Amino acid sequence: MKNKLFVFLAAGLFLLVTPLVAQYFGNAWVRIIDVALLYVLLALGLNIVVGYAGLLDLGYVAFYAVGAYMFALLASGHLSETFAVVQAMFPTGVHMPFWVVIPLGAALAGLFGVVLGAPTLKLRGDYLAIVTLGFGEIIRVFLNNLDAPVNITNGPKGIAGIDSINLFGLDLGRPFDVFGFELASVTMYYYFFLTLVIFSVVICYRLERSRTGRAWMAIREDEVAAKAMGINTRNLKLLAFGMGATFGGVAGVMFAAFQGFVSPESFSLHESIMIVAMVVLGGIGHIPGVIIGALLLAALPEVLRYVAGDLQQMTDGRLDAAILRQLLIALAMIAIMLSRPRGLWPSPEHGKAAPIPTPTN
Repeated sequence: MKNKLFVFLAAGLFLLVTPLVAQYFGNAWVRIIDVALLYVLLALGLNIVVGYAGLLDLGYVAFYAVGAYMFALLASGHLSETFAVVQAMFPTGVHMPFWVVIPLGAALAGLFGVVLGAPTLKLRGDYLAIVTLGFGEIIRVFLNNLDAPVNITNGPKGIAGIDSINLFGLDLGRPFDVFGFELASVTMYYYFFLTLVIFSVVICYRLERSRTGRAWMAIREDEVAAKAMGINTRNLKLLAFGMGATFGGVAGVMFAAFQGFVSPESFSLHESIMIVAMVVLGGIGHIPGVIIGALLLAALPEVLRYVAGDLQQMTDGRLDAAILRQLLIALAMIAIMLSRPRGLWPSPEHGKAAPIPTPTN
């Protein structure tokens, strides 16, 4: 018990000090960590669908986009500039506080999750992956084209001028002075994102050990047997899609507030595949493994920018740095899966052999 307490205290101190140390080397490093925490939130949500319920979802980025655009529309001047009715009601633009938009974004993303899950209840494996992939692309295409005949999403130009998060009068978009030490905006966002991640981990931990979580795992292992045992697989699948989507909606709201700008390019198929890779590489169904996978794959592309630049100079500019970076990421993913087929930190119970009964005299 004392060892666990020491580990928790050491981990807490490390998490509190990390952005302050990174800020010393530049705000860009803190920004990388902030984005990594957003991906952790996304990976935890997808882990509910893929890791617990065993439903392969390649369109998860759609819920991320729904939350981001919900906040972008309700916390900017875009709607007032487009619609005269909204202009009359909100002359300076719609600027709803984030604590109102977060539940709305989570609820709307959850609704989209149920809408996606309803027609896919009888699908499994590759067929489910194809349908969810199509759903994610449909959402992206809609966001890219809903600028005519009525400009709702501003199309490929995106929505700018989005409000930052204001927490009890503290604007996270501006630096904050603490006893003469200035905390940058990215550092303030780090602590806020970290709080959300910790809260999400607690929710996922409780879900995993709840009756619902065990029912999801029963469906994952053998849906026919789970149905024979009296588990309502239809409702539980819809619940998994909806619950996982709410995490994506909340992460989307945070992304829009953090960036101050959203566009359809941020929600491509590549993002969905990367989120799935985070769950698989970390360890399907295991919360610590999912977190490590998300942190690794979120930070690795940014860190490899510096390595790819040096390699480009070594080849006299013959190879593009972006292509080299993607190549290095792919090689790293292949190496991890070859050396750790079940993930970096797999669940200790997954694939565990049944105990051999001891003979009795």
